[in-house]
Amino acid sequence: MLPFVKNHVVCEATENLDQFYLPKIHVISRASSWRYLLNIALCKLGIRNNTDFLVQLAKECQASVLHSHFGHTGWKNMVAARRAGLRHLVTFYGFDVNHLPTIDPRWRERYNTLFMHVDYILCEGSHMAKCIKEMGCPEHKVLVHHLGVRADEISFKPRAWSPGEPLRVLIAASFREKKGIPYALEALGRLQHDVPLQITVIGDAGSKPASLVEKERILSVIKKHNLKPIVRMLGFQPYNVLFEEAYKHHVFLSPSITASDGDTEGGAPVTIIEMAATGMPVISTTHCDIPEVILNGYTGLLAEERNVGGLLAHLKWLVSHPDKWLSMLEHSRRHIETKYNAQKQGVYLSEIYRELACR
Repeated sequence: MLPFVKNHVVCEATENLDQFYLPKIHVISRASSWRYLLNIALCKLGIRNNTDFLVQLAKECQASVLHSHFGHTGWKNMVAARRAGLRHLVTFYGFDVNHLPTIDPRWRERYNTLFMHVDYILCEGSHMAKCIKEMGCPEHKVLVHHLGVRADEISFKPRAWSPGEPLRVLIAASFREKKGIPYALEALGRLQHDVPLQITVIGDAGSKPASLVEKERILSVIKKHNLKPIVRMLGFQPYNVLFEEAYKHHVFLSPSITASDGDTEGGAPVTIIEMAATGMPVISTTHCDIPEVILNGYTGLLAEERNVGGLLAHLKWLVSHPDKWLSMLEHSRRHIETKYNAQKQGVYLSEIYRELACR
């Protein structure tokens, strides 16, 4: 029998609820206007960290566990957890693991305080677990909890490619340095002389200067290799469009890297898990916990970070061995269903919650 857990989600704002609906969402901005504005002002001054709102809600909901998402949010929520008498666990994701302590060393000390008071730190895989332990978190508090996808809702349609037809390649990510998109396009620019290509890029730059700089790098590679006639730049797209496009493509190319400012995936991009589940060959890199999702040579192909030659070699292997695709894709689907199934990971998380609640 599955352990019963009643979740309440607390956030500052919501977006795209038509695509990602969750019940029992409590939005701070929907509190009375004067209380909300006062709370925002106090948070900006460093006097408050949404503590009162969380404590009040925890009492109303009779909560016993607080699950904070992102390390810096967990640190801000420590006071609320203590005041409300809640067990506290924090999931780290990537930005908070490598980037934040690099650009602001104060977070190393803050994380050490968090590690002292928190019950558990959850992370996506063994690489992230190692990074968190190296920051000073006791080993017994670090648990690996994979991000899961609803494999039962993702149709498995193994791709097949025939020599002579265009190889349709999908790239889907925000335009951030850690996504490695220029390296993907550089490899495709070299491949186009051997194989006819059709390339689709889903994603765009945000408002941050670094993201706009990355977009310029991407456009520069497209111009350098004269790829514009064979590249579709779709910009940001809804979740359902990503999957519609995915099933039209042969290969997913996602070569993540460690950015110059220390930013990393931390674990592995969920998009890699989702695309693998659809039955598409995935070419990625040995970055963070990606090698736990894509088992090189067995469920997909991995190159070293920033290694255009390695990406190109893997693309050439795929077009030279179309008869090998099906076996790899079947192995990949089973791996996702076994290790990255949202239902199984949800059961595991509920067991963690129940164990904490019973302490």
